[in-house]
Amino acid sequence: MPEMVEINREHKDRLFTFLFGKKGRKEWTLSLYNAVNGTDYTDLDSIEFTTMEDAVYMGMKNDVSFILCHVMNVYEQQSSYNPNMPVRQLMYAAKLYDKYIQQKKLNIYGRKLARLPIPKLVAFYNGTEGEDDRILKLSDAFMQEGEGQEWDIEAKVRMININYGKNESLLSSCRPLEEYSWLVARIRKNRQTMKIEQAVDSAIQDMPEDFEIREFLIGHRAEVKDLCITEYNEAETMQMIREEGREEGREEGNITTLYDLYSDGDITLQRAAIKAGMSESAFLEAAKEITGI
Repeated sequence: MPEMVEINREHKDRLFTFLFGKKGRKEWTLSLYNAVNGTDYTDLDSIEFTTMEDAVYMGMKNDVSFILCHVMNVYEQQSSYNPNMPVRQLMYAAKLYDKYIQQKKLNIYGRKLARLPIPKLVAFYNGTEGEDDRILKLSDAFMQEGEGQEWDIEAKVRMININYGKNESLLSSCRPLEEYSWLVARIRKNRQTMKIEQAVDSAIQDMPEDFEIREFLIGHRAEVKDLCITEYNEAETMQMIREEGREEGREEGNITTLYDLYSDGDITLQRAAIKAGMSESAFLEAAKEITGI
């Protein structure tokens, strides 16, 4: 019988968190870690979950974080592209380090160096904008005039596209992630002809018998459906916000100006897209529509 897992009703988890961020499913967390890092660790007890709950951290709640082999892993799942992930994950990491320092009773004011786990920041992207794997940098958001100033803080987030059919080597090395990817793709396909509730139900029912996560999801069908609906509605809302932002940008001429700067080599495509508040592919599409190129 599938093990029951509690869900925070005040601030709902994502399905990604439900699968990979719970103590009762450490084997899936470890499989994900090994796939991302190319390792083959087997000791489940070495995983120490550090995921933040909003009740404790004043409204801050991340998806999945854990310490393993002196590495502080901060994992976020994105159903829509977000160029602000570096600053978000920097804030998460700062809170997690604060928690670690207090738990270990480290003295950061003394002469002895306080030893800290290595931060690894990863965003698992399964949106529909077609974004590729990349490294997102905090410094891309820094405001600079002329040649700019040297910065003293940097944060890098590895964004991995986990849509079904992408990164096949990575997905095949972590069966639960591959099956989760399949489920999301099937729900999207069903959504073309079904309401979201029916789309989720049908996708779970159609999962192949040998899927590792199938029994678990069927055993928690109500919770899983609730999580999927919440996440799907969130993705739709973000899409509407981006479309509204694009229209405002067009009215103000921002996209044309940014595209000219990009074409002249004054700024990178990534920076132009960030300033426009959209993904690179969406920015290029909007610029093409406006300029007619």
